[in-house]
Amino acid sequence: MNGSAHVGDPNNPQIRIRSLEKDSVDFVLSNTQLSVANSLRRTMIAEVPTMAIDLVQFIENTSVLADEFIAHRLGLVPLISHNVDEFKYTRDCTCAEYCKECSVEFTLHVKCTEPGTRVVYSTELISSNKDVVPVAEGEDSRGIILLKLRKGQEINVHCVAKKGVAKEHAKWSPCAAVGFEYDPHNKLRHLDYWYEKDIKDEWPPTKNADEELEDDPGAPFDYKAEPTIFYFTVETVGSLDPQAVVIKATRVLQEKLGALQLALDEDQNRDNNANMDEGEPWV
Repeated sequence: MNGSAHVGDPNNPQIRIRSLEKDSVDFVLSNTQLSVANSLRRTMIAEVPTMAIDLVQFIENTSVLADEFIAHRLGLVPLISHNVDEFKYTRDCTCAEYCKECSVEFTLHVKCTEPGTRVVYSTELISSNKDVVPVAEGEDSRGIILLKLRKGQEINVHCVAKKGVAKEHAKWSPCAAVGFEYDPHNKLRHLDYWYEKDIKDEWPPTKNADEELEDDPGAPFDYKAEPTIFYFTVETVGSLDPQAVVIKATRVLQEKLGALQLALDEDQNRDNNANMDEGEPWV
């Protein structure tokens, strides 16, 4: 991947996967422009749909936590969303409030009857859809701690999970973090490092610097150079596989560009038809 910082053919981007794990993927996107790479980053964070609890009805809550606090915690519980494309957005569904076409129902009913503290975990949420359940690491994992109950305390709630994207609320984001870097040697002078004595000692290069040749400090600066190699590290919360996040983000970008192209074509056709009706030559 050692190469120039000049722009190649932006119509032929390439991806090289450096590592792929259960909840993270590390890849290199090359032969494209910064605007495209950054669009992919933002789309992975904010526009890949998942399922998350959006409505919470409290039937009983005698714990020390307020209803709003528990509802917020329930909303942030990651849900397995491998089949999220099978659900409709609530705004596109014809139901009055929610139905199986656009949502999944959960129930949680726990009462502490023994002395001491009863811990309530996210895996105790009972789902109406076996494919949409709380994320749990490993077979023995009980998931996220939701709250704790003392003897005699009870929690009984009914929840509705809906399809959404993180532009509406961060609870729908499939990503815990997205690392993004380009020009690790700062050849393009896009960063101005603050240092006291030695910039190399105080700002050591990342592992991505091994992918590119270090610039000759005596070479003249190329003001027309642009980045073409971008390094991504995507960490997920478990709702989607990391490779699925990248693929779905790419599809969302394609759909947006397709919709923009259609809108431009319609606008152009409208102008052409108006010119023809007025007897003007077709431009």
